[in-house]
Amino acid sequence: MRPVWTDTARRGLLVLAVAACLGAAWWSGLGEWLSLARLKASQAQLVAWHGASPVLSVGAYMAVYVASAALSLPWATALTLAGAAVFGFWTTLWATSLSSTVGATLAFLGARYVFRDAVRRRFGHRMARLDEGLARDGAFYLFGLRLVPVFPFFLVNLLMGLTAMPARTYFWVSLVGMLPGTAVYVNAGRELGSLTSAGDVLSPGLLVAMTLLGVFPLVARKVLERVRSRRAAPVNDPVAEKRHAEEDDNGPNPTA
Repeated sequence: MRPVWTDTARRGLLVLAVAACLGAAWWSGLGEWLSLARLKASQAQLVAWHGASPVLSVGAYMAVYVASAALSLPWATALTLAGAAVFGFWTTLWATSLSSTVGATLAFLGARYVFRDAVRRRFGHRMARLDEGLARDGAFYLFGLRLVPVFPFFLVNLLMGLTAMPARTYFWVSLVGMLPGTAVYVNAGRELGSLTSAGDVLSPGLLVAMTLLGVFPLVARKVLERVRSRRAAPVNDPVAEKRHAEEDDNGPNPTA
């Protein structure tokens, strides 16, 4: 049996490593370089690099995106919009979807490894009831959180890591749930990347893209509400309904 302090030390080292990465990102000014304005100014160079080294450029984009998602850094929107302007719609869609899901799953696993045992020792009974509910409806609940991000990205990763949800379920549901929203942002980034003058702001493609950014959360929320109401509706029992109809016509059945 391994000493208890070994697991504690490993958790502590993981926390220190994450803190060191966050500190390095802040100290290096990487966030400023990855701002939307800076990326837009570098669009021509990035497009040229992608043309010369398509595999390397997409690989670098995915690596930065995975690290950003895993460390909960606030660069996802800028990276998605800039990626679409450089790589186009389809390449950015699959690269962003896969990278964001891998990063989210790494954060999920990290939270599980570092915090789950301590939380369960303190709130074991409550966590057991939560796990029962997630075993029944967890995939649909997570899908709703991904489709309509009511809670911050990092908070969903952290809280779900404390539950018993399997990592493979978390990965696939997150991938599918985030895909529609990712597609909307990628489309907006593609349209923004095509701007060459102030007059292009009123182009039909950009106006449609901006409209989708605003309308999509509302439509997705309405769809989820409709699905939830149908799932919560009581299931009709034909036998019980027939018995109740007979009782209404003939009075209650004494043998029932």
